[in-house]
Amino acid sequence: MSGTFITFLSDFGLQDDFVGTCHGVMKRIAPDAQIIDITHGIRPGRILQGALVLSNTLAYMPAGVHLAVVDPGVGGSRRPLVLQDGEGRLYVGPDNGLLLPAADRFGGVAAAHELANPAYALERVSRTFHGRDLFSPAAAHLAAGVPIAELGPPIDPAELVRLDVPEPEIDAARIRATVLAVDRFGNVSLNLTREQLEGAAVVPGTRVELGRDDNRWFAVAARTFGDARAGELILYEDSYRNVAVAVARGSAADLLGVDKGSALTITPQ
Repeated sequence: MSGTFITFLSDFGLQDDFVGTCHGVMKRIAPDAQIIDITHGIRPGRILQGALVLSNTLAYMPAGVHLAVVDPGVGGSRRPLVLQDGEGRLYVGPDNGLLLPAADRFGGVAAAHELANPAYALERVSRTFHGRDLFSPAAAHLAAGVPIAELGPPIDPAELVRLDVPEPEIDAARIRATVLAVDRFGNVSLNLTREQLEGAAVVPGTRVELGRDDNRWFAVAARTFGDARAGELILYEDSYRNVAVAVARGSAADLLGVDKGSALTITPQ
């Protein structure tokens, strides 16, 4: 499948030239392609954060080629990939688990190939900037109509690297959750759904105790930020259907002292 759209997600940030250079490479190869920057604010090397953002956002993007680069293993043994999902979207990025949650959401991996054909890379491929030299050219060639099989040999999808996404522990007394992400407002997304929360009898209006190590805070389950007073902790369903913790007009991450991977307990009162 060819596409006129390329979406682009990375941990490159915007202070350096990395994103602009990748745009230039893609536009030189596929000048008619429209590039949509999902974000370049993934924290450096946070593969799980990048994978979850990619998976959450692609439902709102036009189908096409989806370029994602969060690649702390660049220059090492990890393989560069192009994938096709069951609905025909194409993905370009490293074989470190970054692409698979999104592909799984859209029918699973229908085809996987290693990026190994030098005809679809820049003439010189650096050891440290595959985003520019390997992934961006591949994405642009796919958008221009090059078949996926032209880019390199097939890979058994069962051999692809998968991420370990933690599951919550739920019993009659409490919920043990893990922080998946913290956004720029300090809102804390958990590996927990509203259905799981309500299954533990925590519905809007329920008061709960949040615990981290020996620290305790009280919060209330709410539907919106407007249901809480300034400075009050709330549990709510965020825009991607994860349960999250927020402080009305404040930072929950700062108040709780948590980051991605931190454990929190939720105990109904």
